[in-house]
Amino acid sequence: MPTPRETILAALHARLSTLSATALRGEVLPERVPTEGLLILRDGEPGEPEVTLSPLAYHYQHRAEIEAVVQGADRDAAFDTLCASVGTTIAADRTLGGLCNWLEAESPRPVDLPVEGAASLKAAVIPVILHYTTADPLS
Repeated sequence: MPTPRETILAALHARLSTLSATALRGEVLPERVPTEGLLILRDGEPGEPEVTLSPLAYHYQHRAEIEAVVQGADRDAAFDTLCASVGTTIAADRTLGGLCNWLEAESPRPVDLPVEGAASLKAAVIPVILHYTTADPLS
């Protein structure tokens, strides 16, 4: 049985997979970026939990990351559309069907990346904070 952390990350990846952009999890940037854009979910860091006693519970603010990448002549508009669609998807269900307490994205910091012999990439990391509680730090 998967841990709550893995269940939440898998649910977030499934949610991102409903978008028109290709959604990967933990993969390297492919040689070609799909026309609709690319999202790569990185598991990130769970950080130090707050601990409560009686009953024992570990409260995490896990920081995952979504890498958003677009390429092409109209990459500024495509990038804006891609980031907005991620935000809309997250806002539609901030608990991922009750799997976590709260899910919140932070603002991306876009950069243009030159590619030799091709149109440059526009990319950003979108930090996503996953709030959840577990009974054990390894579960």
